[in-house]
Amino acid sequence: MAFNIAIDGPAGAGKSTIAKKVAKELSYIYVDTGAMYRAMALFFLREGIAAEDETAIIQACDRINVTLSNENAEQQVFLNGENVNGWIRTEEVGTMASRISIYGKVREKLTQLQREMACTTDLIMDGRDIGTCVLPKAQIKIYLTASVETRGKRRFLELQAKGEDCELEKICEDIRKRDEQDMNREISPLRQAEDAVLIDSSCLTIEEVVEKILELVRRCSSH
Repeated sequence: MAFNIAIDGPAGAGKSTIAKKVAKELSYIYVDTGAMYRAMALFFLREGIAAEDETAIIQACDRINVTLSNENAEQQVFLNGENVNGWIRTEEVGTMASRISIYGKVREKLTQLQREMACTTDLIMDGRDIGTCVLPKAQIKIYLTASVETRGKRRFLELQAKGEDCELEKICEDIRKRDEQDMNREISPLRQAEDAVLIDSSCLTIEEVVEKILELVRRCSSH
């Protein structure tokens, strides 16, 4: 039986960074579900479909195929056969992804693909509803969080390093809005699964968080 690790938490908590490192340590496949939603969001943006136009989004879902592959230990995301890794990390795509994730048809399409992968593969998957909805039987569930200020500062430094103009206050405000959207949506809201381990990374280094998760895996494997 495949061993699955689910990591949930709000935007900017470091889920992807942590998950990638844990996957590398364990030689597991890393599945970035957020990237899959971003790929769909990119499709809608390119097609000029508004986030509010639920009918158009539902109809367009049948024209979207999102696939993943691992190359050189890096996840590659394909939208209808096109590698879109270089296009899906903008703020515009991230905001669109959060807005379209409220629709049942969008979630249904991606959840099916994610569950199929989890049945046959040792993997670590991160997102907003992995432990609660996508992989409720995952052997290990983590809820990774950090304060809005900590998450905002991390994002600010990340964007600055890329040479992008940004304001810390606006980034923090965007994060607050994303949290509100994600926690209050009708379908699969962001929440901590009852059996998930809470890790607040506000005062922890990446390495410390990774070690906490590896320790959980070691304990689980020894039982």
